[in-house]
Amino acid sequence: MAKADAAVLAFVGPRLRALRKERGTTLTQLAETTGISVSTLSRLESGERRPTLELLLPLARAYQVPLDELVGAPPVGDPRVRLKPIKHAGMTVVPLTQHAGGLMAWKMVIGATRQEPDPRTHEGYEWLYVLSGKLRLVLAEHDVILKSGEAAEFDTRVPHWFGSTGDAPVEVLSLFGPQGERMHVRAKPRGT
Repeated sequence: MAKADAAVLAFVGPRLRALRKERGTTLTQLAETTGISVSTLSRLESGERRPTLELLLPLARAYQVPLDELVGAPPVGDPRVRLKPIKHAGMTVVPLTQHAGGLMAWKMVIGATRQEPDPRTHEGYEWLYVLSGKLRLVLAEHDVILKSGEAAEFDTRVPHWFGSTGDAPVEVLSLFGPQGERMHVRAKPRGT
């Protein structure tokens, strides 16, 4: 057991005793409420018995406190995810997946100045969903405008380019699989 964990557990007994005294509850009353024997509760409070989840959960319910508060767990770090945007070729790209390789997700904000097609090819398969604005997609001989709420999927071995229509920036969600993974499975229609 790590020293930090042992230190947290060492303070559980005194915390349990203080909480019981604060509430004006006897060991007998607490035993009736939790179903834990008086002797086990006494040994928990004195530190002679190591606290386990099976013992702490009924105590947390009886005292109506979160388990973290009951054991005095150290606070967790900031839960916010701080994604690092990458600026490149008139776009701000935010990686939404943390791993390299395999299926990857990106949010892209494409500036209004990125409007000159320069089709490229590479291995993979891409799925684009327009969050806001208008996206111009050049895919082989097709030149289409996608609006907010519309999506496109294509094999990236086909010459392709996408950017703004020039009116305003466009926000896009992109899923890309470098080995050509499909983004979703099409279901066959149900028979009637």
